[in-house]
Parts: sequence; structure tokens; C-alpha cells
Amino acid sequence: MDVMEAIRGRRSIRRFTDQDVTGEQVAQLLEAVRWAPSWGNSQCWEVFVVRDRQTREQLYDALRPRNPASPAVAAAPVVLVLGAAMKKSGHYKGERLTRFSEWFLYDLGLATQNLCLAAHSLGLGTVIAGAFDHDRVKDILAVPAGYEVVTMIPLGYPDHEPAAPKRKEAADFTHYERFCR
Repeated sequence: MDVMEAIRGRRSIRRFTDQDVTGEQVAQLLEAVRWAPSWGNSQCWEVFVVRDRQTREQLYDALRPRNPASPAVAAAPVVLVLGAAMKKSGHYKGERLTRFSEWFLYDLGLATQNLCLAAHSLGLGTVIAGAFDHDRVKDILAVPAGYEVVTMIPLGYPDHEPAAPKRKEAADFTHYERFCR
């Protein structure tokens, strides 16, 4: 599968089959995260691989009510939780170098995209869940101070193939030289 095919074909998957995800497949996804670009090569990410049913149930309970990813977290054989070390990305020797102190979110976005595209190329499905009680998830996963959790990504074999959502045309968001509408 080429890159553009993966980009166009990846969908948010919220229902999975009972088929398990292998350790080798998870290792391939972690390798995709490993090669994501990051601010100054800070590689601030931390990835939690959650297979234990009780822990996955606790993660499910931490989701916000009516979160559309809830069925996926409940059904997925694996939930990946991505987090980051604070004051690493966008910083140098403890000094913030950018207007955006949350630059780690950008790095995690890049890592998440790599992971989701790699999963799709392996025939696996993912959905990115961000509406949850972050402090509760930190407690569940014993995340120490100085780190944050940002997203949960249920992972498994899709039991459906959703249609592509409507997308803007490139001309609707592209500006040449200056902003214009």
C-alpha cells in the first residue's frame, strides 16, 4: 500500500471483530511511532499498550459520556494510550522556545498519524479518542508527575468498512502568499 492510498483509505473504526492483534503487529506500530518526526528530535512520546481486560474496562469508564469512541474502547483487543514528557518538546534546557507551550501535542499528532496509517496498512483499525478524564487515566496507568496522557487509540480488526466522510477541496483551505477568502 502506498502512502497516499493509506492516507485516503484510513477510517475511524469503532467496531472490531474478536480476532486478536499480535505482538508483532504492535511492535510494527511502535516502530512507526519511533520514526515520527518531533521537535528537535525530542521524541517526547510515551506509549502504553493495554491488553488486560480489567484495565481496558477502567479506561472505558474514564471516557466522557456519549463519547462516540466508547464502543471501540469497550470492544478492542488492545487500547494504546499515548502520552508525553512535559517540557521536552518546544523547550531547550528548560526554556520554552515557542509561543505554544503545548508543542508536545503537535509531536503526538505526528506519532499518532504514523501509528494509525501503519495500522491501516496492516489491515487493522483505529479511532483516536481524546474526550476522557485524563487525570483518571494517569492514575489507572500509574503515570508519574511530569508526564501527561493525551489520547486513547483502540486497535483491532475492523468489523465494518465505513464510507469516507466529506472532505473540503484543497482550494478551500489553501492560500498563496497571503490569507484570502
